[in-house]
Amino acid sequence: MKLATIRSACRSIRACNPRPGSRFSGIPRGCPPVGTTNSRLTLRTASTAASSGTSPTFTANFGKQHGEDDWSEFNRSVGEVVQNTKEAIATLQRRNPGVQPLLVILQAGEDDGVLEINQKIAGKIGVNATQICLAKNCSEDEIVEELLKLNDDPGVHGVFLHLPPASLTSRVLSALRPEKDVDGISDLNIGRLVRGDMSKGFVPPMASAVLDLLGKHDAPLKGKSVLLVGGQGPPRLALQCLIERSGMSVQTNHWNSKNLKTQVMQADAVVMLSAGNADILPSWARPEAVIIRCEPALEPDDDIIELSSSSGLGYLTAAYRAQNVVQSCSRWLQEQQYRPWHLHSLKLQPLNPVPTDIEISRAQTPKPVAQLAEEIGLLPEELEAYGRNKAKVRLSLLDRLHSQPDGKYVLVAGITPTPLGEGKSTVTIGLVQALSAHLKLNSFACLRQPSQGPTFGVKGGAAGGGYAQVIPMEEFNLHLTGDIHAITAANNLVAAAIDARMLHEATQSDKALFNRLVPSVNGVRKFSPIQISRLRRLGINKTDPTSLTPQEVSSFVRLDLDPSKITWQRVVDTNDRFLRKITVGQASTEKGQIRETGFDIAVASEIMAILALADSLEDMKSRLARMVVGTSRSGEPVTAEDLGVSGALAVLMKDAIKPTLMQTLEGTPVFVHAGPFANIAHGNSSVLADKLALKLVGRDGYVVTEAGFGADIGMEKFFNIKCRASGLRPNAVVLVATVRALKMHGGGPNVSAGAPLPKEYIDENLSLVAGGCRSNLQKQIQIAHLFGVPVVVALNVFRTDTQAEIDLVCRLAKECGASDAVPCQHWSQGGRGSVELARAVEEAARRPTNFHFLYDTEMPILEKIRTIAQRVYGAEDIELSPEARSKIDYYNQQGYGALPICMAKTHLSLSHMPDRKGAPTGFVLPIRDVRASIGAGFIYPLVGAMSTMPGLPTRPCFYDIDLDPVTEEITGLF
Repeated sequence: MKLATIRSACRSIRACNPRPGSRFSGIPRGCPPVGTTNSRLTLRTASTAASSGTSPTFTANFGKQHGEDDWSEFNRSVGEVVQNTKEAIATLQRRNPGVQPLLVILQAGEDDGVLEINQKIAGKIGVNATQICLAKNCSEDEIVEELLKLNDDPGVHGVFLHLPPASLTSRVLSALRPEKDVDGISDLNIGRLVRGDMSKGFVPPMASAVLDLLGKHDAPLKGKSVLLVGGQGPPRLALQCLIERSGMSVQTNHWNSKNLKTQVMQADAVVMLSAGNADILPSWARPEAVIIRCEPALEPDDDIIELSSSSGLGYLTAAYRAQNVVQSCSRWLQEQQYRPWHLHSLKLQPLNPVPTDIEISRAQTPKPVAQLAEEIGLLPEELEAYGRNKAKVRLSLLDRLHSQPDGKYVLVAGITPTPLGEGKSTVTIGLVQALSAHLKLNSFACLRQPSQGPTFGVKGGAAGGGYAQVIPMEEFNLHLTGDIHAITAANNLVAAAIDARMLHEATQSDKALFNRLVPSVNGVRKFSPIQISRLRRLGINKTDPTSLTPQEVSSFVRLDLDPSKITWQRVVDTNDRFLRKITVGQASTEKGQIRETGFDIAVASEIMAILALADSLEDMKSRLARMVVGTSRSGEPVTAEDLGVSGALAVLMKDAIKPTLMQTLEGTPVFVHAGPFANIAHGNSSVLADKLALKLVGRDGYVVTEAGFGADIGMEKFFNIKCRASGLRPNAVVLVATVRALKMHGGGPNVSAGAPLPKEYIDENLSLVAGGCRSNLQKQIQIAHLFGVPVVVALNVFRTDTQAEIDLVCRLAKECGASDAVPCQHWSQGGRGSVELARAVEEAARRPTNFHFLYDTEMPILEKIRTIAQRVYGAEDIELSPEARSKIDYYNQQGYGALPICMAKTHLSLSHMPDRKGAPTGFVLPIRDVRASIGAGFIYPLVGAMSTMPGLPTRPCFYDIDLDPVTEEITGLF
């Protein structure tokens, strides 16, 4: 059984960058020395010692019975190491004022002698030393468990395993992180030493001490012979290697060897390891031989406090150990700095004709995600692997790189699309492949996580396409790391809490409700923290449940939700049209609490929008608490915190807030995180993914993120909502266009998903292309310019496009105000097909921007809606329904009037009419309702009928999706 004993160090610990979790952050100052024993090294030389009775040489055992001249070498050695280490730590602390290196001694039993000697030396240097005492008979599992905790503690810089040899098993040594193995005994550190690569390893302190004394011997020992007697394992191997590297020859022998006497007589120096009671007879050694004995220590000399007094090899070993701790701390600090990328690109060999997306994805072997993470400067502790190909990245990265300048920020948007989509994701991926794999510039793609609704419905996946994909595309499109499932669980927990609370309030008295909400546990009744928060919002500043008046009890226990004004719905990540309206509470156990409600698709949940806009775990928790789920009968908003559920929601979402790291077909990094609907929400990936990526790419790197639907929807919301929430400012916009969509906006026939394209879209038609350029393309460029950001038009080239059409689009795009317009062939060629686009983006991002928001949030809600309708959509005015006016008045009354606007309208037209293509004008935009996502932080007006639960078509994608039960390979995904 483990003893929960932690011996205090002589100084308190202060972390360089405040980081949670160090168990030693509260060590008190000025702890007195404790303990009695330590391992010790004894030096003997031949010139002074016949009288010692052991060997015909001088014997030094901590100096009490010998002359000061004989001990001066010890004192000088210890003093030199201490002084050099003090200078190193002073330099370290000048650059990092709060840093305090810490050595932890992990030992079996409560012998404090080791701690005392290490503390005395550490105290002279300015290093903290502490110990953890396990039971004398502690098991291997207990040791490994403690080591894993020390590995993860950022405040611990060195670990000394003071354990019996039998406890230093291969498993124990492998468990200790090599960068904290300051005694240099792990397999990796011994291997580094043998190889001569000490850039990351440590020289064992005992070996350093022995070498130090051998080097200070009166007669130079270079070229002489050294005999190592006894010992085994890493210490002897390290010592042998270092002695040989110093120019001496080494022989080894055991204490029971028959030729030991002969070897001793021939040696210029003898080092005795693990001698125990064994010794070397006086007659064996040569007159000037150096004999160094590593033996169990006598009691520490309490007089050995000042280094000017007699000292010994035990203290010299401790000094070298402290030096290693400081070196470890220095390396740790260096690791915390920004790391240049060493990205290894994956080679592509594009085929013609281009295979299916899943065939292309499966033909490329992705790098292990741990390798990718290392290449882009992530630390191992910042990664949480989900299998071989994807990993969560911890938000602590933002603290580590807080002073690192951000890279360039590029948004990919598009013209108003056809129902088939125009390839924004494909352009995004092709662009970063070109930037990183071909132009050798650091770049990151930040994409939304796709919903399984479209994946199994009609649109298919969202991993890109052709030779511009995120891989493995099956993992990208299906489940990923479970974020959407976490959102589903959290959302439906709120829904369950709403109905359960309404039932209990309808069937219980105030007193019964209070007794159940604030139960007596072991005779004590107290409020939970979330209940205290509700009391504060009610204006009740009491913490004793027994002190509430009957009226206060009633106010506290009754949310009094109006069933007709509950805005929260359940969600599922499937296109299921028959869940759009349902009735709940029909079982007899629900006692007549029947009401109509419905399901949304999971990505339409407000929790998804919160995930995408939160900039920290604390911010997400606060936003979850503010979510309004309905209104009371008295007209007051009821929040998730009122329900008492917001803390549980944060628990369900604690892993989902971390972005997922994946890679493209060419091995460049991608963050996949969040996927809010682009109609009722803002349709962008997460703020946190963008912020992490901007730090990782460095000042000269590029982060390319994508906005959903056309620029009038996704881009406008990116600027007015996402950039407000994040504080980030874009450097350039890439506007994706296709000849197909431009022909549609130029007057071409309707395009329908699942139907063959009319011949106008297959044959060359320059007039239709020109019409689309001068209408929709020009308008979308103008929308970007409203925000002061330069635009590069990326023409996503299809096989049916002619060169004349391509040239016409590029020419007219520049005439319409684009800084450049380039054709892109990434679908068929990968990053190589988007190099020209990458160069154009690089040039545009260098230009100074004059970014500004479209409106001030302090404007009235009505005026903010009108501004978007007129300046972005081209409407003449807006028309509000009576219900919309009433909602606006209510939101103003509740103090929500300063929130930004998130318009919910069709993505198929700049107007509210899907059939009006091009750039319609003169229309009045009807606002039928206005709703609010208070937790996410925006008001969303509804323009026309907006469905938040898609339905399945006659022939969904799932007809083609299958699994080979032998190979487990998936087919049919696209």
